[in-house]
Amino acid sequence: MNDRELRAQLLATARAMNGCGLNQGTSGNVSVRSGAGFLITPSALAYDRCEADDLVWLDDAGNASGRRRPSSEWRMHRDLYRHYPDAGAILHAHSPHCTALACLERAIPPFHYMVAVAGGDTVPCAPYATFGSQALSDAAVEALRDRRAALLAHHGMVCHAAHLDGVLALAVEVETLARMYLMALAVTEPPLLSPAQMAEVQARFADYRP
Repeated sequence: MNDRELRAQLLATARAMNGCGLNQGTSGNVSVRSGAGFLITPSALAYDRCEADDLVWLDDAGNASGRRRPSSEWRMHRDLYRHYPDAGAILHAHSPHCTALACLERAIPPFHYMVAVAGGDTVPCAPYATFGSQALSDAAVEALRDRRAALLAHHGMVCHAAHLDGVLALAVEVETLARMYLMALAVTEPPLLSPAQMAEVQARFADYRP
């Protein structure tokens, strides 16, 4: 895929993120690997007004190339690409149900077998750190160890996948799990699947990589 095609797909993913209710306004950000660096959505520009040339390319040192400033969360994207070579695309959103759980500092436990889609038996919640900071990036890197999705306390969610279509699908799935978990909590704490049950699911998911 050439640069123009990759920019078009990244912009379409960012717009779809808002269109399906995962995000709103100018919050959230999406990126994709590109050559020796990555393309990321710009800071403070609504996606319906964003054009392909507004997307910003950064190298591994964080040097930006483009007519806009990169998202304030560019460090988190850079560091996740550094630590997780299988990550081809990253999505960060303030999706309502994930964010509600994040504000409670609650992980998503194994109440449903589909939690395994995030790579383990939980969707962990990283401790709070100021947006755009190195501390937030470090917390996200740690929370995503052996995982493909995590909540960010008092903030939102972040996930990575091999490609843009996959990262959007994963984000939708995690937001759905968060909504179902909150619905269950409105009644009572749901019973959880055992480690052995989740291990069996993860084995069946071995070939599933969104």
